[in-house]
Amino acid sequence: MKHIYKIAGMAILLLVVLSACNKHKESEYHSVIDKIEAESKNYHGITISSEKYIEEKDLIEVTEGEFTFLIPERKEKLTMYACTECHSKPLEELKGGVGALPKSHWDIEIVHGDANTMNCLTCHNGGGNMDNLHSLTGEIIDFNKSYQLCSQCHTSQFKDWKGGAHGKNISGWAPPRAINSCVNCHNPHQPKFNKRLPVIFNTKKALQRK
Repeated sequence: MKHIYKIAGMAILLLVVLSACNKHKESEYHSVIDKIEAESKNYHGITISSEKYIEEKDLIEVTEGEFTFLIPERKEKLTMYACTECHSKPLEELKGGVGALPKSHWDIEIVHGDANTMNCLTCHNGGGNMDNLHSLTGEIIDFNKSYQLCSQCHTSQFKDWKGGAHGKNISGWAPPRAINSCVNCHNPHQPKFNKRLPVIFNTKKALQRK
């Protein structure tokens, strides 16, 4: 009987020692994220990365607070950029009168707040230079960082976007992190998504395919 107790005692001691070792090993990392990053750097001899998913995408690196990530380059996708190629005169002169330019985007309808809150000049005409945007306080904002405009009002969405809880990821789960910016999903002049009917599952066809 004493022999059994001795073996049981040794087993318990071994479990305590193993538990202490595991705790010590876990304490090497400050967080779960640190552990994942450390142990995935050379996973079975393979470096884990999302670089192959973004090789052909035109991306720029941005840093917001403690977050650094990649977003799509914007200005190269604007068919009428640089804006100053046309916007060399005051808007009223461009819209009408002698030498007025053909209608370009004067017919854009803003469905983003109401007329007392927003119009074209709320975001455009950055410091007198139409090649930039500007904040509510007049700070210059580059078109590639138009999300800084959105963040002035949509603070909770901006916080979630920076952290990865809002917006579409355009790379894999591993670094480098690349995500869509606000204007890649939302039309800045009409940001609300249109209603769509849900996809209808055809049970009859599903049964026929069996």
